[in-house]
Amino acid sequence: MGGADRIQILIAMCAYMMVVIGIGLYFAKRSNESSENYFIGGRTLGPWITAMSAEASDMSGWLLMGLPGVAYWFGLSDAIWTAIGLAVGTYVNWLLVAKRLRNYSIVAGDAITIPDFLSNRFKEERKIIMTISALFILIFFTVYAASCFVTVGKLFSTLFALKYQYMMILGALFVIFYTLLGGFLAESTSDFIQAIVMIFALVSVFSTGVINAGGIGVVLENIKQIPGFFEFFGIAQPVVVDGVQQVENGRPLFGEAGKYGFLTIISTLSWGLGYFGIPQVLIRFMAIRKTDELTKSRRIAIIWCVISLLAAVSIGLVGRTLYPTELLTQSTAENIFIIISTNLLPALIAGVVMAGILAATISSSDSYLLIAASAVSKNIFQGIFKKNATDKEVMFVTRVVLLLITLFGIIIALDENSIIFSVVSFAWAGFGATFGPLILFSLFWKRTTRAGAIAGMLSGGSMVFFWKLVLKPLGGVWGIYELLPAFLTSCIFIAVVSLLTKEPDQKILDEFEMVRTSS
Repeated sequence: MGGADRIQILIAMCAYMMVVIGIGLYFAKRSNESSENYFIGGRTLGPWITAMSAEASDMSGWLLMGLPGVAYWFGLSDAIWTAIGLAVGTYVNWLLVAKRLRNYSIVAGDAITIPDFLSNRFKEERKIIMTISALFILIFFTVYAASCFVTVGKLFSTLFALKYQYMMILGALFVIFYTLLGGFLAESTSDFIQAIVMIFALVSVFSTGVINAGGIGVVLENIKQIPGFFEFFGIAQPVVVDGVQQVENGRPLFGEAGKYGFLTIISTLSWGLGYFGIPQVLIRFMAIRKTDELTKSRRIAIIWCVISLLAAVSIGLVGRTLYPTELLTQSTAENIFIIISTNLLPALIAGVVMAGILAATISSSDSYLLIAASAVSKNIFQGIFKKNATDKEVMFVTRVVLLLITLFGIIIALDENSIIFSVVSFAWAGFGATFGPLILFSLFWKRTTRAGAIAGMLSGGSMVFFWKLVLKPLGGVWGIYELLPAFLTSCIFIAVVSLLTKEPDQKILDEFEMVRTSS
């Protein structure tokens, strides 16, 4: 890629960023009128923005880099089962959770954050649920933000041959500037645009790759020659030395195909469970202006999700045909989307496509930062330490926390060998196990008690760490994705502790019935 091409790509990306900043400036005044407007947009989102912003903020840069990277490195199975799990999880979450959470969040004290809702749902006087929720959100969203900064760093360092750490910090500073500027309304509106850019980028790169490879038939013929690469129940095994895939006679070396058994499939499909606890999606359910518009939103969301996921997986497979020896480590494999775009597309179009990665990253990281900051400022500062805090004070604390989270995220992201998919999978498991079971039990089982809620959150969140750091390294049956055992652990604790403790007060039961009959 020559200097002139780089300039055209940079122009397209800068133009995109100017549009995003313009959106932030447009909504800045309205967003800063109150904390409710800043955090949830005054519950004024329409069905298209609700759906598209939920999906864009959910998928993040891993959709354009992490998922194609998995397909490029291991082949079809790991990537496609993850995609199937996510597609099913998306549909079920919109179908079951969206309407009831929207109604319940209003009935439960007009809650505008997830910790608010959970605390109000159980009529807490001592805000233990709120505090635990806020702390877990802070921890896992800092990790999530770091994954976005890694994406930006890889993008710019690959495009412009500049030092990864400098590019990562520059991207993080742009994200924090934008988040400080416009709040939830700006974030949701720009996410709508970014969702369009993302799906355009994915479809364009896939189509271009297939055409340049000589068609679908040629791609399939090539990848079927790699043991386990194009199988649902097998997985490719790159031959690596010190993490680098070996090449012989111009061809990458693969060992005998590994098995992709039933337990592994169930484990990978469990990615879909994460949706029930992902705050950036749940908050969109709470922010839509009318509950009867959620059906339309669900249809838009699932169509976008399926097309995007299939395109992302396919890009990895096509990339292995086009550039079999270009990317020889699992970390660099996540650059296959960039390689195809910059090598095969006209420079200006490649710039728009690269903006798709930037779009995905911004749309996610601003959501993560905003929700994490609200958890501290609204739920801990105002909810516990200074209950009479003014909106102005809450907004000040929000901005301080945003800066601190960004700083810690940058520190985590300093390692340029970080694998985006791995970082995201850990944070996804954390949210899915900490909040997913409790959201479901809170919405659909009136016997859930406050003690059960606390036990479920602590057990689920802790099990993610324990399984990932202690049990998973043992391999074998312990090697499954930590979300599945942690989710089940949380469910068991919620059910058992709730049954062993006193039934909820009548007021809580009455509220539950009111929501149930209206949903």
